[in-house]
Amino acid sequence: MGFNNFRNNLVFRVAVLVATIFLFTHLVYNESYDLTKFLVFLLIAFEVHSLFRFLDKTNNELKGFLNSIKYDDFSHTYTTHATGTPADAIYEEFNNVIKKFREIRAEKEAQYHYLKTIVQHVGIGIITFDRQGEIQIINSAAKNLLNISQIKNIKQLSNVSVQLVDSFKMLKTGGRDLVKISKAGDEVQLAIYAIELTLRDKEFKLVSIQNIQSELEEKEMEAWQNLIRVLTHEIMNSVTPISSLAATVEGELEVQLNNDQNVNHITNEEVEDIHLAVKTIHRRSEGLIKFVSDFRNLTRIPIPNFEDVSVHDMLQQNLLLLKFDMEKENITLDFKVEPEDLKISADKEQIEQVLINLIKNAIQALAEDDIEGKQRQLIVHANHADGGGVMIKIEDNGPGIEEEALKKIFIPFFTTKKGGSGIGLSLSKQIMRKHKGSIAVNSIIDEGTEFTLRFSA
Repeated sequence: MGFNNFRNNLVFRVAVLVATIFLFTHLVYNESYDLTKFLVFLLIAFEVHSLFRFLDKTNNELKGFLNSIKYDDFSHTYTTHATGTPADAIYEEFNNVIKKFREIRAEKEAQYHYLKTIVQHVGIGIITFDRQGEIQIINSAAKNLLNISQIKNIKQLSNVSVQLVDSFKMLKTGGRDLVKISKAGDEVQLAIYAIELTLRDKEFKLVSIQNIQSELEEKEMEAWQNLIRVLTHEIMNSVTPISSLAATVEGELEVQLNNDQNVNHITNEEVEDIHLAVKTIHRRSEGLIKFVSDFRNLTRIPIPNFEDVSVHDMLQQNLLLLKFDMEKENITLDFKVEPEDLKISADKEQIEQVLINLIKNAIQALAEDDIEGKQRQLIVHANHADGGGVMIKIEDNGPGIEEEALKKIFIPFFTTKKGGSGIGLSLSKQIMRKHKGSIAVNSIIDEGTEFTLRFSA
């Protein structure tokens, strides 16, 4: 409609101009008055000027409209006066087109914000970057996994792990890698998956990051539990009858020895040797049964009975139980809970089992430290953790733990203590996992060891 009005207006103006030119020509050939010819000539000049002005105005408006589309600026609107003129018709069409573009842009922006919200709230870390490493998107999960606030280039992740940056650069579409990083003193295993993308002739890479540490630990512990079940079943089946028979024979030999009579030409001294051997078998069998029963505990941790527990009262009670051991070894205690009314949701009995085990380990480590003139110190602190939750630290200034042993310290059966069963720390780790928490250790030779318990908010 607008185009037709524009065409009609243009045809009308040209027709009037042509008619005026014919009139001017007629006047010239008929030798009319000069004044009349001059006025007609002025009329022709005015019509030409009006025609060019009309075309320029239309071109400028069309140019402005096209620039609005080119630069994605749809804030401008064209005013119509409802006069039915061609300009009003064109302006109305321009406004309709601009309105349509606004609707399309609003829909795209809504989709963009919708997708951005999904990316930010998804549980897997996502990072996109170009060939120069400049980051376009990094979601909250990735920031939490890498313990960073904001970065612009993946090179800045060198502070987290050089291997991680190398993996980001080297991985191609479909490539996978496993990278270990240290986060708040804990070792975290990350699974990395990469996809290469091309958008408007620019190459990008999308990398997803997932913490699989808990899954690995869960599978590892499940494997250990299955092994323990098999071992304990077979050992108990073999040892229990041995222990029972040894006890029976021991009793009969003891009765015979009390009769003070030789039997079948065997002297009482020989019977006494046999009795001692059977007694030893009996004692060692019972010891082995107890040993196996201890390991069974690793596969029989009950579901925690959660309740609000005062951290200060719980720690104070456990330290009171071990007060005599600390005084015996001349150990000074630094005990602090901030705030004093700090609470956790936990199974009190299970967490007390963890705390007593860690505190006893610290006391034993300090007792073995024979450096002359060194003040033995045990530190037990509790406070709010960064990022929420509660943190309990048990630290000693003992001899420390070798790095090689530190890597195996939570593995069932592994122990660095004489006569230790190797289940205390493994059991503690399982209890903390059932509480959706974690246990970590840091140690420096000749400086001491620190265990950290973290409870989620």
